[in-house]
Amino acid sequence: MARMDVFPRQMLEYASQGEQSDAFFELGLSYCTGRDGTVDLIQAHKWFNIAASRGNVEAKRHRSELSSDMSKAEVIRAQKLAREWLASAH
Repeated sequence: MARMDVFPRQMLEYASQGEQSDAFFELGLSYCTGRDGTVDLIQAHKWFNIAASRGNVEAKRHRSELSSDMSKAEVIRAQKLAREWLASAH
């Protein structure tokens, strides 16, 4: 899938249409690079984590690399946010 230049809200709409892991991966990239605003590593890690849980292998690699640039507290916060999001999505 080619990268899409859309806003996070649009990516969530795309995810609801079935291409979840790719859409969540794109959200991670968006927050990681600041493509749609400010860089937010916690949100990036959260979305990479969610994408990885949906089987996206690239998300696993990005999440791992991103973790090395984050404090332990930031990683814990991102993981908590991912768990909360996953729990509310069902």
